[in-house]
Amino acid sequence: MKRQRQANTTPEILTRQIVHRLGHRFRLRNTDLPGTPDLANRTRRWAIFVHGCYWHAHRGCHRATVPKRNRQFWLEKFEDNRRRDRRKQRQLRELGYTVLTVWECETKEPTFLVRKLRRDLPRP
Repeated sequence: MKRQRQANTTPEILTRQIVHRLGHRFRLRNTDLPGTPDLANRTRRWAIFVHGCYWHAHRGCHRATVPKRNRQFWLEKFEDNRRRDRRKQRQLRELGYTVLTVWECETKEPTFLVRKLRRDLPRP
């Protein structure tokens, strides 16, 4: 697991490019915000998490599989990840942030992602 890239993944870079093209400005490495969002704009109060479908157990996605070996461990780990994600998003909302989640599979269809971000992000 330690070989898994945590920053600058392809889905994250694609999301950054789209958000920037839509005219939004943002910061990376938001370690002072709950959950450390991948992109955030403190002035406009929005945050975006770019989640991998496997690690965050995206429901209904074919990429979100559970390994056959040590299955119970993985089921618990994925559930813990989901629970932590919900808690951190709730904390951000309590601070007045609009919180979006971009899934890895959504970055495979950029036109869908552009529509989603255009619809859900506050105007620049």
